Amino acid sequence: MSAGTLYVVATPLGNLEDITLRALRILREADLVAAEDTRRTKTLLAHHGINTPLTSLHEHNEAKKSGVLIPRLLRGETIAYVSDAGTPGISDPGALLVREAVTHGIAVYPVPGPSAVTAAISVAGFPVDSFVFHGFLPTRAKQRRSALATLKDETRPMVFFESPHRCVATLTDMRDVVGDRSIVVFRELTKVFEEHLRGTISDIISILSERTVKGEFCVVLEGKKGDPPVVDAAALRLRFDELRGTTDLSVKDCIIEIAGHFAVPRKEVYREITAYRKERGNE
Repeated sequence: MSAGTLYVVATPLGNLEDITLRALRILREADLVAAEDTRRTKTLLAHHGINTPLTSLHEHNEAKKSGVLIPRLLRGETIAYVSDAGTPGISDPGALLVREAVTHGIAVYPVPGPSAVTAAISVAGFPVDSFVFHGFLPTRAKQRRSALATLKDETRPMVFFESPHRCVATLTDMRDVVGDRSIVVFRELTKVFEEHLRGTISDIISILSERTVKGEFCVVLEGKKGDPPVVDAAALRLRFDELRGTTDLSVKDCIIEIAGHFAVPRKEVYREITAYRKERGNE
């Protein structure tokens, strides 16, 4: 008998319409849905007319429940795992179950969909050629400030999750440790009372301090600003000639590679290489 399949299924952050057709099919066809919170998942399944049996798998029982699910997968069953919301395993349970399945030679497939991380960063308005995800910072103030101190010189945007009762304290620590930077705080993403708060950290602290803070928060913090890298035109041109002479890369791909190699903005490389090609008569 061949082993079954474990699907790691992304589910809506709030709006029940934010789910893929494939996810609905997998949830409908699976022998079992393992859920971080069966009550929340029951609401989702009922909304879409799905009657697949449910079992719980959360941070407190993941090790024990994995020992029950792995044998079922080995017997050929199909199991879908979902967390409370978004993509399982991203500051959520699921990693242990996946690791056990892989260890036992069971096929594991992602069913991609909603993620608070990508949802927030996509509309934060910061440059995001790359960013850093940190999840939840430590709950204790001393450890939280120490963690933030290690991020003080990070130049990429940073994404954090935070609970409502710690949000103001966390923002205060951010301001004190990294400085009063620009920030976007997303509350209740995709839900009825979704809110985007933009400004400096101090601005957002003032807003939240005047109300009862409710909901789930995703915070995008601006990276440290520094002097823009100096573009060495001769070095960029030399690297371009090397790539064109030794690889099959297109001009566009050469520009992307050069920008990454020298850690300079792609538009600067494009401007320099375009000028260089015009000088040589091959626009």
